[in-house]
Amino acid sequence: MSNPELKNFRRIVVKVGSSLLIDSSAGEVRASWLAALAADISKLHQAGKDVLVVSSGSIALGRSRLKLPSGLLKLEESQAAAAVGQIELARIWSGVLGHYGIGAGQILVTLQDTEERRRYLNARSTISKLLEWRAVPVINENDTVATNEIRYGDNDRLAARVATMTSADLLILLSDIDGLYTAPPSANPNAKLIPVVESVTADIEAMAGAAESELSRGGMRTKIEAAKIATSAGTHMLIASGKIEHPLQAIADGGPCTWFLTPANPVTARKRWIAGSLEPKGTLTIDAGAVAALRAGKSLLPAGVIRVEGQFARGDAVVVRGPDTHEIGRGLIAYDAEDADRIKGRSSSDAAQILGISGRAEMIHRDDLVVGGPRGTDSAK
Repeated sequence: MSNPELKNFRRIVVKVGSSLLIDSSAGEVRASWLAALAADISKLHQAGKDVLVVSSGSIALGRSRLKLPSGLLKLEESQAAAAVGQIELARIWSGVLGHYGIGAGQILVTLQDTEERRRYLNARSTISKLLEWRAVPVINENDTVATNEIRYGDNDRLAARVATMTSADLLILLSDIDGLYTAPPSANPNAKLIPVVESVTADIEAMAGAAESELSRGGMRTKIEAAKIATSAGTHMLIASGKIEHPLQAIADGGPCTWFLTPANPVTARKRWIAGSLEPKGTLTIDAGAVAALRAGKSLLPAGVIRVEGQFARGDAVVVRGPDTHEIGRGLIAYDAEDADRIKGRSSSDAAQILGISGRAEMIHRDDLVVGGPRGTDSAK
């Protein structure tokens, strides 16, 4: 099987670890390396790709700025160091991307932001708007408030969650190693690079080693976990070396790496999740015009809603029925039940006046909607 090519992906999440970004001996950013990576990102950006960055480094930077001694930090010390480092990290990314005329937007997330549907939708909407504005979201775990019980624990899994949340079709984990080997190459000189993993099996998981750097929480094991998250949601993933300059260009040129393939795509995988894995909390009945619009691939607007039933909150799954009560599809609602009932049948501009806020124009966005039936455009149900 031939490897995929970087140029064929439209939305790419790039994860950068602390050990690549920070020179641990100097406690400073590897400026030359980061400038080369920014040049790679700019090239993808100019080609029309959506690029998101998941960047570690806030604790390491804060530790350096505060001149803290080496060794393990207590939780509150890590949180305080992150508070200082996050400001520095945002400034650094803003500077290197701004050099190419690209805006950077900082987004700090915690575990609940990708696990709770309401917060998931909020984070997803913010990132979508930044991408629409052609900015590069720079995402990190909010280490200032995350405790051991509510944290991801590593940015590999965070990057996988971000990739699935944003319907990215490729996740790139830049690492201190150029891919998955049959055994840890540091311990076995005969270990061979595996160029393609078609599915994450028990044998693949058994090849994972431990973290190599004191700056890194993860290791190959967490990268395999990230691959399971990403590929199950329709996102391809690859591991490549970040030790070289211009690492993304090296991938584009066919350099050594390991591809983890998915049989699905992020849109169908997400819609399969909506259609079959979530318990509906309510029902929207829509008019014939709205039925036709949904079957044509449009979003559901408040004007097309006739009746609202059930008790649901923003982000919950609801059933959508036509005027004859037949089910049209299912989706994630953008309003609480009370607000949805107040704006049903009204235009989007009227809805904003009724609610007193300029909310989302759609009752259910088409990306959050699965349409079934013989003329439906979705086959995920």
